[in-house]
Formats: sequence, structure tokens, C-alpha cells
Amino acid sequence: MRARRILTWTGFGLILAGLAMLGWVAWEFYGTTWVSHRHREQALSRLEQGWRGGHGSVRTSWGEADAIVRIPRFGSSYAVPVLEGTSAAVLATGYGHFTGTAGPGQVGNYALAAHRITHGEPLRRMPDLRSGDEVIVQTRTRTYTYRLTNAGSALVVPMTATWVTTPLPRNPTGGIEPAQQPGQRLITLTTCSELFHTDNRMVAFGVLVASAPR
Repeated sequence: MRARRILTWTGFGLILAGLAMLGWVAWEFYGTTWVSHRHREQALSRLEQGWRGGHGSVRTSWGEADAIVRIPRFGSSYAVPVLEGTSAAVLATGYGHFTGTAGPGQVGNYALAAHRITHGEPLRRMPDLRSGDEVIVQTRTRTYTYRLTNAGSALVVPMTATWVTTPLPRNPTGGIEPAQQPGQRLITLTTCSELFHTDNRMVAFGVLVASAPR
């Protein structure tokens, strides 16, 4: 009888552990994205309000926001804020701007990172991007249009490959890289290459092709 009770409670424990695991998975895949979408909308609203008030950037609960990324390939409603840095809070809200890299439209490399899965998934469809696709970056005063020079899944690098965020990225393996012309105004998008672990990064480079008052 005692052994049966032990087996029964062990079975209950395993069931509860399984339910807890399922709940955690559901939260990671759906809950974090739901929360991130709410944070994203709040950040976009704060940014638009700040711009109307003459402020180039605004402080949000998740970081300093100063731009909006639009990618026509992802649909007309796609709009994701850019926040400074690449902390967990920043990447759970939108794009993170690698501190120390160029700003929108500037000479150098405007380097951005975003999640591909969970936490809003701004670059879930990174593999759908094609060479020639536009990436539009809006600031308070200007709209910058970049054109991608490689497809979203064409370049995969280790997460330790810091060369992709340098002012003029040079591929040490001799593979995909921006044209090696000093003075380029570049954008770099980075995200996880695999859906369920983060050993590597997909990287897409783009070059500024237009700049207009907003």
C-alpha cells in the first residue's frame, strides 16, 4: 500500500512538472510576444508624441528610443521602434542599436539587432528578405531608405563575429560583405539564425540610397 501511494504521488509530481514545462514553453513563445507587442505600441506612441513636441528621442520604460524601422517586405503595418543598446529589455521591445555604431543616415554602419523568435519577433521573417529590399528608418526630421545588398539568410556568422558591426565590415573569410568603399552609409540587421538556440547570427547589409525630410 505504501509503495502504491509513493507511485501515485510520483505520477502526480511528473504530471505537474510536465504541465509546468508546457506552461513555460507557452509563455516563451506566446506570452513574451504578446507583452512585447504591447511594449512596442507604447514605445511607438511615446516616440511619436516626443517627435511632435520637438524631441529627437524619448525615454521609455525599456530604454531610449529615437527611430522607427519599416520594412515593406513585411507589410505596410510593420513599424518597430529602435532603442539604444542591446539589453534584454531593449530587445524585448524592438530593435536594439549597437552603441558606438553610426546613427541613421550617418557615414559608417548603423547596426541593429532584433529577436527572430519570442519577444515580439521583429525579424521572424528575416529569411524572406531579398537583395534589393528596402529598409526604411524614420527619425523625427528625416526618412532614410536603405537597400539591402544581400538576402536575409545569405550570411550566417558566429555570434562572436564582431566584424559585422564595424564602420566598414570586412569579411575575414572573403565572403559576403559591403562594397569596400570608404565613406559608405550602411545599415546592418542581425538576428538569430536558428529558431531554438543562438549560436549563430543571420546578417543582412544595406546601403543608403535616399534621404528625405520627414
